Amino acid sequence: MKNFRYVRWMLLLGLLFSAFAFAAPLTEQQKIDALIHSIEVLPNAQFIRNGTAYDGKAAADHLRMKRNYAGSHIKTADDFIACCATGSSMSGKPYQIHYANGITINSADYFHAELKRIEAQQTSAPTPKI
Repeated sequence: MKNFRYVRWMLLLGLLFSAFAFAAPLTEQQKIDALIHSIEVLPNAQFIRNGTAYDGKAAADHLRMKRNYAGSHIKTADDFIACCATGSSMSGKPYQIHYANGITINSADYFHAELKRIEAQQTSAPTPKI
């Protein structure tokens, strides 16, 4: 009987500790922050806006400014990509990412792929060990 109680307590403690191992799902605002951070730290790449190349820090600052200006219109990471991260609202030109290897892609493609990666990381959490 004593052994059964001990095993039961150990299982309960194991379940409690394993619950803390799982990170809470990211909010949409956290996903947006992660998207902006990803461009800020993208190695050896340039952010092309209206024909001018900017480094990651300048790109991130610009995207943060656009997000702040958009305010409550941006509710999801997809909203952010569509409204802030794909092109200039003044010229209508798409933003681009130019990599050191010479490849240039539209920023929309980059941010959609990055969002998929971020969301995939959330769903691949480790399974609890009991």
